[in-house]
Amino acid sequence: MQIAIVIPVDLWEDDSEGVMTAWLFNSGDEVDEGDLLAEVMVEKAQYEIIAPSAGVLTIVKHEDEVVIKGAIIATLDA
Repeated sequence: MQIAIVIPVDLWEDDSEGVMTAWLFNSGDEVDEGDLLAEVMVEKAQYEIIAPSAGVLTIVKHEDEVVIKGAIIATLDA
């Protein structure tokens, strides 16, 4: 089963774009539910992306790429 990891629509207040600043795991890594996966910067504020479940990570949006709320940034194969 594949699970999409998305930028939550309520992560920050306005509709500004963000930038993927760091991935703490690589594609192909096994992650556990609740692991801190990535960081997104929006107007000098840093936000964290947490794994919604355990599985093997596949990164879709890489560091320095622009992202918007609701965007799929990675998937997990459970």
